[in-house]
Amino acid sequence: MFLTTLLLCLSEWVSASRGHDRNSTIVNPIFPGFYPDPSCIYLPEREHTFFCASSSFNAFPGIPIHASKDLQNWKLIGHVLNRREQLPRLAETNRSTSGIWAPTLRFHDETFWLVTTLVDDDRPQKDSSRLDNIIFKGKDPYNPKSWSNAVHFNFTGYDPEPFWDEDGKAYITGAHAWQVGPYIEQAEVDLDTGKVGDWQIIWNGTGGLAPEGPHIYRKDGWYYLLAAEDSGGTGLNHMVTMARSKKISGPYEANPRNPVLTNANTTSYFQTVGHSDLFQDGNGNWWAVALSTRSGPEYLHYPMGRETVMTAMSWPKGEFPIFTPISGEISGWPIRHEQEDIRGVGPYANSDDPEHLTFPPSTPLPAHLTHWRYPIPSSYTPSPPEKPNTLRLTPSRINLTALNGNYAGAEGQTFISRRQQHTLFAYSVTLDFSPTQRDEEAGVTAFLTQNHHLDMGVILLPRGSATASSIPGLPADLSNSTTGGISDDGMVPHVRFRGESYVPVPKPAIFPLPESWRRKGGKLALEIRACNASHYVFSVGPAGKRSEMRVVMEVSNEPVSWGFTGTLLGIYATSNGGNGTTPAYFSDWRYTPVEQFRD
Repeated sequence: MFLTTLLLCLSEWVSASRGHDRNSTIVNPIFPGFYPDPSCIYLPEREHTFFCASSSFNAFPGIPIHASKDLQNWKLIGHVLNRREQLPRLAETNRSTSGIWAPTLRFHDETFWLVTTLVDDDRPQKDSSRLDNIIFKGKDPYNPKSWSNAVHFNFTGYDPEPFWDEDGKAYITGAHAWQVGPYIEQAEVDLDTGKVGDWQIIWNGTGGLAPEGPHIYRKDGWYYLLAAEDSGGTGLNHMVTMARSKKISGPYEANPRNPVLTNANTTSYFQTVGHSDLFQDGNGNWWAVALSTRSGPEYLHYPMGRETVMTAMSWPKGEFPIFTPISGEISGWPIRHEQEDIRGVGPYANSDDPEHLTFPPSTPLPAHLTHWRYPIPSSYTPSPPEKPNTLRLTPSRINLTALNGNYAGAEGQTFISRRQQHTLFAYSVTLDFSPTQRDEEAGVTAFLTQNHHLDMGVILLPRGSATASSIPGLPADLSNSTTGGISDDGMVPHVRFRGESYVPVPKPAIFPLPESWRRKGGKLALEIRACNASHYVFSVGPAGKRSEMRVVMEVSNEPVSWGFTGTLLGIYATSNGGNGTTPAYFSDWRYTPVEQFRD
């Protein structure tokens, strides 16, 4: 019996791998950094390309799409949510866990469909407007204008998925965790209009908390239902479960070997594995993507948040699939090696190449740069006439915490960033900023959400505001008696570090900007560096004088290891609620990868 089974398995492997002589190695995460809730498809009719969508929460542009030919190199090709008019309400969602949740990407009738939920966690759970379920469609994912405005449909749950049955009927399947308990619901739908039929409960899961990300696959005469359970997307007990039925409407019977994929109760560096999607490649082999955090079971230091990982799986005929556990390197099916000719607009998600942005004239902002909710476009000017090859930021009244409430509102929030994608890195910019009104501020930040961020910038404050007087190696003219740069009303430019989080952060460190630094051209170099897997170092000094850089704060990354998103490294300008309008000029933007920890 064992020999027969072994021969059958070998036969299946050879059949799926015809023309190849060795397995592939998949290095996780395939999308490092803030790319959770992956949903992927393979389209041989679109140049044998794999496409993957990710959650974006309150980040804009939203819902990034990556493409690959070889499952190893993934390039950003655009964003589904790329215009305010597509979904105006994103500007109003509140709280750190709000925004775009868990998109599902599918292809049907020569059209890309993206179905997702816009969540406003500031509203009560029983408020039907809290969960706004929406449909986008487009013919060409490489063209941002191809994506439609949102079509809304009535559903009080989240994480919806479209499915087309063999009889041509379309369904929406979604998750629900409140009021009467956790379950998966389903209804017929007209995807063009958003009109849905009656919702029916088709599965209650295995008893885990907050089922999410349901997906249906038809195979060998069965409907297989995939879901994640037990943690709401971020906990150590997160897991993937499956059930199946002969009818799409159920009843669904759970896999007796659930969970099919999890790293719960292990010592793996990759934790919180769940929220999966399955797809086949051009050889008929099956793969799974999922989210994970690189935290280890201690679950304290994971500033890149929930990332996308991938693994190989086998799916014998008439049986439930078997998944290879998630780790830093996966031995997967042999894969075709296509020429890397992805027509992308952004960098490869897993690139280790250094990034250097110089903001030349007449060029748009790079596609991978990210705002928090909708920006005011006029607040970002690449290469302005007065200072070429800089990015001019016009300050917003609200700061990174957003003062009253944590949404941007009509005035916007002047902040632009890129994802932290490496365990060890150095991120730096040059700042040219001469504030003229009290509380005008510009600087750099490690930003998770408006409730969780670590900032260092230049701010105009009254003389005598200093709280730090012993930064090692600062020039002797640090004292408040310095006269250079003092305005007529006694205001002095200061360097300030401050943090915001639900976990303890260091007290603000504030000191006057040394006059000797101002005499050396007035420009400052600001740097955030990950010195190890658990701490950032914030440093400042005169631009072009690397030897004079001084550490302002060494701080744990635990304050930005929280929630649903991942850390963004970027720049900001704000009047902190005042009327200041002094612009800040940033140049020489650099992100230098140093090392990626995978175990």
